[in-house]
Amino acid sequence: MQNIAGVGLGLRRELIDDYLQAEHVPDFIEVAPENWLGLGGRHAKQFAACVERTALFCHGLSLSIGGPHPLNLEFIGQIKQFLKQHQALLYSEHLSYTHDGGYLYDLLPIPMTEAAVSYVAERILKVQDILGQRLVIENVSTYVMPAAEMTEAEFVVAVLQAADCELLLDVNNVYVNSINHGSDAQAFIRAMPPERVRYLHIAGHQQISADLLIDTHGAAINDPVWELLRATYQHIGVRPTLLERDFNIPTWQQLQSELQQIQQLQQEAGDV
Repeated sequence: MQNIAGVGLGLRRELIDDYLQAEHVPDFIEVAPENWLGLGGRHAKQFAACVERTALFCHGLSLSIGGPHPLNLEFIGQIKQFLKQHQALLYSEHLSYTHDGGYLYDLLPIPMTEAAVSYVAERILKVQDILGQRLVIENVSTYVMPAAEMTEAEFVVAVLQAADCELLLDVNNVYVNSINHGSDAQAFIRAMPPERVRYLHIAGHQQISADLLIDTHGAAINDPVWELLRATYQHIGVRPTLLERDFNIPTWQQLQSELQQIQQLQQEAGDV
């Protein structure tokens, strides 16, 4: 599978016109395949035009890899076809669950237990067998940690090893969880096996109180998250890094400024 370096942007429909008109575009774009499956007409043509300009990563929302209900095999088959049709370079999903007899439209935490490691790994292995490629799982932001028997870092690493899958390391989620749960963000990053990290996410969040942050993807990235990204590059090396912005969408120029900040940190890390 082709490797992509550099910076990427989560492609929202509000950004498509600017993206298609831009002289220079990011090294890759990322979309949720659920938002594009089965679309035709103008939207399908726009999407095809976007994919022609740069590499495509797919980041799912509905797999519910840690959920209590059976995997939706028909849906996984649709994802496989979508990845092939659009020559997507990878497929990532959240280490959480989103389905409990109906889609919950939220990313709910998996109990961090040895039993959950085995359960989730078995489901990841099944998905990988169907897709014929490794799944890339993302560490998620959480606001409670039900029935935890191990740390989040231990849980993530155990799943990576048991399922032989890859990691989408979300730097903002690491920071959010460090505030919400009083954990050490730098220690979490250092615990991640560099050889498993396929790419990174970075985003902004909302501060509700001194000890509660909400992962909104609706604000500019703040200084502590920039510094954690710098530390991440120092630990694992430079990886493709995607800027997420889902709400309060700023101008294309403002997004370019944040992408340039990511590039600057990548260049600095590459010079070390």
